[in-house]
Amino acid sequence: MNSKIQSEIKELVEQQVISEGIASKIEAYYQSKKDNAPNRLFTVFGVLGALLVGLGIILILAHNWDDFSRSMKTFFAFFPLVIGHGFVGFSILKNKTKVWKEASGTFLFFAVGSSMSLISQIYNIPGSVSSFLLTWILLCAPLIYLLKSHMLAILHILFMTYYATDYGYSFLSSSNTPWFYILLLALAVPYCLQLLKNNIDANITSIFNWLLPLSLIIVLGTFIVKIGEFGVLMYVCLFGLFYNIGKMPLFDNRKLRRNGYLILGSLGTIYMLIITSFDWLWKDRIKNTLDINSQEFYVSLVLFLMAFGVLVYSYSKSWIKRYNLSHYIFVIFSVIFFIGFGNKFIPLTIINLLILIIALITIKIGADKFHFGILNYGLLIIAILIVCRFFDTDMSFVLRGLLFVGFGLGFFLANYLMLKKQKERKLNVKN
Repeated sequence: MNSKIQSEIKELVEQQVISEGIASKIEAYYQSKKDNAPNRLFTVFGVLGALLVGLGIILILAHNWDDFSRSMKTFFAFFPLVIGHGFVGFSILKNKTKVWKEASGTFLFFAVGSSMSLISQIYNIPGSVSSFLLTWILLCAPLIYLLKSHMLAILHILFMTYYATDYGYSFLSSSNTPWFYILLLALAVPYCLQLLKNNIDANITSIFNWLLPLSLIIVLGTFIVKIGEFGVLMYVCLFGLFYNIGKMPLFDNRKLRRNGYLILGSLGTIYMLIITSFDWLWKDRIKNTLDINSQEFYVSLVLFLMAFGVLVYSYSKSWIKRYNLSHYIFVIFSVIFFIGFGNKFIPLTIINLLILIIALITIKIGADKFHFGILNYGLLIIAILIVCRFFDTDMSFVLRGLLFVGFGLGFFLANYLMLKKQKERKLNVKN
């Protein structure tokens, strides 16, 4: 049992808050939870062991591969697959421990991939890397739910991201839109929702809270085919969706490092606003008329409606703080993007004001929560904005230097006052 919990129970007994009998029952309860909990370290080593065994078999076969006949090669191609199915079947039928299921599932996942590649090589079956990956992922997807395996779900997300980037980005292969990625994503989402429902505070849930949005950020660019301006709008709407999901109590009440949706949504929104605070986008936007009958427009529309739906739902539940402008950035940006205003100065002014207001609100939130990370994040946004305007304004170097010195002192002063206020608060609590 955790030594911290033991010391707290001991303190409660000494202060006569609880009796010795109740303390014994509490200790027994926590001890039973510990005994029933799976050994995480053993699970990790089980998965690594399965990977190493699989790789070792492949290396042994590869060394003598050319000496085998075609029938023998075919036998060895299917042999790991049969072994993997045997272990998985044994794990399910005997209802083995989590370690067994994770290790056998991981072994079978890679056995499927190795068997497919070996059969393709033996019988010279043509095909692209992306089609190979898609078939592999679809074949192994049911194992996630059969074994309730975290590792298989992680591998599913990683490999579906690789499939989409290989199929969609032109620098890796011919540029195409990976529509099957949406199907693969739909297969993974229920498992993530299940974790949020049953194990919201588990470390593995936090990993999925980062993996899933990161996958979407990486892959979204593959849906941009012709109109680059719409790509900016697509990402602004996606980050708006992430931010509003991250501000739901289900995520917002957790530690900040566990909330990948909120962090990525906030960082992504600021990044998109910073790059659109330069005039390159608005020059092209004013010159060109927008083609609303394009793939990019429909993807942007779907993302906007999803983000707006989450925003309306959150507002109906009174989860939104009215002064926090970050909730509405994707709506404001979409309006600016489509109106265009006929010149670049109006949208540029609005974007710069939005960045400044978000920074000030972030500083206020950090000060209210006594959170140095949030406070300095707001100050950093202002610093980045000043640096960006450093390159596209005609201020003298003296004025620029004074501005940086003043802001540096502001950084120090804000942190000093926060630290002083925090110490005073602790003293008041003790007294």
